[in-house]
Amino acid sequence: MTDQPVIAGFFPDPSICRVGDTYYLVNSSFEYLPGVPVHTSTDLVNWTQIGNALTRPEQVAEHDGYGSAGIFAPTIRHHEGTFWIIGTNVNDIPLGRGHFLIHAQDPAGPWSDPIYVPEAIGIDPDIVWNESGTAYVTWCSLNPAEPGIRSAPVDTTTGTLLAPAQQLWSGTGLSFPEGPHLYRIDGWWYLLLAEGGTERGHAVTIARARKIEGPYEAAPSNPILSHRSLPHPVQNTGHADLVQLADGNWAAVHLGVRPRGQTPGFHVNGRETFLVGVDWADGWPVVDDSRYTASSIDRTFEDRFDDALLNPRWLGVGRYPTSFTRPSPEAGLLVETEAGQGRALLCSRATDNVWTATTSFTADKGSGRFLLRLDDRHWYGLTYDGATVTAAVTIGPFEHTIGTWTPANGTAPVLRISAQTAQVLPHGVSLEPDLIELAASDTDGEHVFGAFDGRYLSTEVAGGFTGRVFGVEALTGEIHLHSVTYTPTHTVSDTTEPAA
Repeated sequence: MTDQPVIAGFFPDPSICRVGDTYYLVNSSFEYLPGVPVHTSTDLVNWTQIGNALTRPEQVAEHDGYGSAGIFAPTIRHHEGTFWIIGTNVNDIPLGRGHFLIHAQDPAGPWSDPIYVPEAIGIDPDIVWNESGTAYVTWCSLNPAEPGIRSAPVDTTTGTLLAPAQQLWSGTGLSFPEGPHLYRIDGWWYLLLAEGGTERGHAVTIARARKIEGPYEAAPSNPILSHRSLPHPVQNTGHADLVQLADGNWAAVHLGVRPRGQTPGFHVNGRETFLVGVDWADGWPVVDDSRYTASSIDRTFEDRFDDALLNPRWLGVGRYPTSFTRPSPEAGLLVETEAGQGRALLCSRATDNVWTATTSFTADKGSGRFLLRLDDRHWYGLTYDGATVTAAVTIGPFEHTIGTWTPANGTAPVLRISAQTAQVLPHGVSLEPDLIELAASDTDGEHVFGAFDGRYLSTEVAGGFTGRVFGVEALTGEIHLHSVTYTPTHTVSDTTEPAA
């Protein structure tokens, strides 16, 4: 395996399908809206985001944006000319809705309103069709009375189960068997799982049966993929999905992280999407982690918000950006503090190890903030109220003001956040994964507030399933956003193609 992802940044729980010579991939999006990013590729290595599947309140209602809630582990499949996505909105579980099922003719959208599967309560659903065309939904049960991986035929027009659910397999005995995917291959039904938890013990296991209902026998070489206890720069490997290539060969996408800093290591950009080759031996898949090499892509962008539609990279926290932004008649974007659920933060994923992001906005009718966020309790940011720039860091319950600075009169400052290389101690160890520098500049020069430990914006400290995002929010009134730029300091070997 390359040590670089094919889709870098907070793009976890990948699921993939192929139509002809083109591949389509979706990921979890958790509290961020629009949800379920959709990427496409023709070579499995270079990917372009073509949209998001959940783009309107009829599909997912705006919500309070609780960290790492929202949309879990969707699966994408293509069947008889139609694309299908099945996923879980964990905010809906208390409402008894079960998994949601949407479909589209074009994976770029629009996608349909959801059909719910209320009898299937759990996470990480999969959908597959048997030889007679009956759809089966398979999921990780959250019902203690019915544990393990369960499956049942389903009516895709109503969400009604057509027979009682049956338990298929509980995995190899590792913790948290989840992320099931079923495949019909050479007369066998194969059930692929994630086990061991999505931390350092993460692993991919597989079993097979002659009938979809089982019984399932485990592969003798399980786990077929794991980096647990190995000195590999990519860790937490798991939650895979198989795909057959047009030439008959096989591959798999899976999630992983790139931890840095002193033990236990800190991953900051989230769980990312990686790619491996797959061979078959004695009827079982064998992972070839050296088959693919991620190509070099520069993900630099500058957005001046000249288009009527926002680029699909832009997200809100439990809110759709269209609910709190609108084009300005004078170019740029107006960002408002209009009341509503969630957090009206216009944000995008950080995708590189070392990078710089800047923004410029005027605050004649309010105040705004430029920040780097892991969740609402872990962020570093710069606030501008039309007169003064204030730097602050928030770590858990503590919000600390670093300092203030006044730009030249009449000048809207450029605010800068940079993820920089960590300090290396004399014995060659970096304590932190990186340093986050906060700065602001005007026509007279730049004021640097300082560089702060990146560990506190990592999952190992804050918990959860997401990664860093950076963005702009209005704190009071309305701000006029002129631009946001993102520039990797060093182009790394990954392959997320920047959107135009």
